[in-house]
Amino acid sequence: MSKPTIVLVDDHVLLRNGLASLVTNLDFDVILECSNGKELTEQLDPKNLPDLILMDINMPEMDGYETTLWMKKNYPDVKVVALSMYDEENSIIRMIKNGARGYILKDTRPQDLHHALNSVLTKGFYYSETVTGKFIHKIHNEEANIKLKPTEIEFLKLAATEMTYKEIAQKMILSPRTIDGYRDQLFDKLKIKSRVGLVIYAIKNGIIKLDYLQKSTTEV
Repeated sequence: MSKPTIVLVDDHVLLRNGLASLVTNLDFDVILECSNGKELTEQLDPKNLPDLILMDINMPEMDGYETTLWMKKNYPDVKVVALSMYDEENSIIRMIKNGARGYILKDTRPQDLHHALNSVLTKGFYYSETVTGKFIHKIHNEEANIKLKPTEIEFLKLAATEMTYKEIAQKMILSPRTIDGYRDQLFDKLKIKSRVGLVIYAIKNGIIKLDYLQKSTTEV
């Protein structure tokens, strides 16, 4: 049985070399290493596409956000996993809406990295509890049909943009206190603890689509 193939995209050479050694020991076949997205677009072989791409976010010339979006448009079947030092909500949301199937922190343990990569291969996604909480498990393993009000759906769509809660309140012509109430009610109803959780719930349940997210962010 052939090993899963993987491409590494990271501008830090020492870190990338160490990562290549690590994933090789985890039984993956590294078929390409790139320093940035531009290199990836130039060197990726359409006849030998990888199963996974482990993508750094902050890179020169063409960063992880732009490169992940390029992959989604050109090779949507290749699964991209973000690799970052930061667990900031904006970074996570932006990578997810650009097509990332997972978000892993660089300080993760080797066994957790192995689990994450295998989860993306077998399930199609991976978001650690550190990043998103426990709501992913709930979304994929419960059959409960949660009813959302039209105003809650509208709020979810706006929460997926880069608008602040205050700006969302202005957009919906409501008070900031009312918007905070919507947010807290959804946290309780969906058993979610963060804005990132709301966004991923909306994506997984078809409330919003990735192309909507990209368009909305551009408009904001």
